[in-house]
Amino acid sequence: MSTATEPVPGTSDIWSPEVLDWCALEAKAREVFSLYGYSELRTPVFERTDVFVRSLGDETDVVKKEMYTFEDRGGRSLTLRPEGTAGVMRAMAASGLAEGDERRVFYMGPMFRGERPAAGRRRQFHQVGGEAVGRCAPAADVECIAMLMHYLEAIGVSGGKLLLNTRGVAEDREGVAVALRTHFESHVAGMCEDCRRRFTANVWRILDCKNPDCQEHILAAPHMVDLLGDSSRAFFKAVCQGLEKLGLAHEIAPRLVRGLDYYVHTVFEVTHHGLGAQDAIAGGGRYAITVPGSSHPIAGVGFAAGMERLLMARESLGIKTGAVAATDVYVASLGEAMVNDGVLLASTLRRQGIRVMAETTGRSIKAQMRTANKLGAGIVLLLGEQEKAKGVVTGKTMATGEQQEVPLTELASWVKARLPQG
Repeated sequence: MSTATEPVPGTSDIWSPEVLDWCALEAKAREVFSLYGYSELRTPVFERTDVFVRSLGDETDVVKKEMYTFEDRGGRSLTLRPEGTAGVMRAMAASGLAEGDERRVFYMGPMFRGERPAAGRRRQFHQVGGEAVGRCAPAADVECIAMLMHYLEAIGVSGGKLLLNTRGVAEDREGVAVALRTHFESHVAGMCEDCRRRFTANVWRILDCKNPDCQEHILAAPHMVDLLGDSSRAFFKAVCQGLEKLGLAHEIAPRLVRGLDYYVHTVFEVTHHGLGAQDAIAGGGRYAITVPGSSHPIAGVGFAAGMERLLMARESLGIKTGAVAATDVYVASLGEAMVNDGVLLASTLRRQGIRVMAETTGRSIKAQMRTANKLGAGIVLLLGEQEKAKGVVTGKTMATGEQQEVPLTELASWVKARLPQG
């Protein structure tokens, strides 16, 4: 049973050293994405509800079952963002993006869905993603996928499988829907409640069902690419050829549609064996989104990767930050009268780029040394009345126990020479 001090189910507190793994993912995202001309965009964590309903599709599981929606004091319906793309497109439209303009952005941060918590799936989860708008061409899709795979390589996630499919364009939709209904109509009565509803409301959504009882009929469904027009097949072929040109191995997944309705043409996922049954770590595709208040659809291509899932994949490969010392140097004050001098000394060393913690209460030297050990300090600086009078500090190297008096004028260089990075 959870207590009032524990985080709400489906959320978590992230402490050091785990938080250092998160920082590593974020730093690599900024490093890699900037190489492709992407700049960072930060959007609000909640939007008007219609931003998501109109963009994602009112028959998607996200909209029907998973969104956290509430009414503000002004009576507006607002929703915590369940994914990143819709809000980014709303921001693009608000910025005055003209039809045909090219813009590339990336984002990272928390998302919210009312799902049943499980491994790698939380109610507050985190994504890192990128969006490139304004160019509708196979090569743009190829480059977007290449950037994702470059990022996964940079964070050490090897062994992922790239799955690829196409949803064609709007003109293909009705023909595909007819073919899917023809296939499923003799099976739908024995399928799950969601699939029975989707059969009438949006038959495409059946392909995204994860219910084991429905999988046999889904796996026997027609291949998507065989149902599309010539131009859609040509676009998809060009994407496949572009990936081959870059040496990016991929597997055609003929029933991959992704869970959102804004996709056209290319859709893709990356799966990883380190996650078990729910093995997707990233996914995306090409889209055309008309956000509320915009006069024209925004065309682009993008992806998002679940950061919790990336960390699980890294851990399965043995990549995890170990315990890290809280500080490099501890300033121990010999007597309460020296506390302020110790704090001043610590402040001076911090200006030299040294991580320092200082005693603030004047405890016994034995208690202070226990604290220094607990913090993992490599050096303890002992400061008393005698040291102050002589203009020195007694420096103790914890690994060897060696002590020596160090002039204050030489202290910063003495410390740096004894730190691991110095």
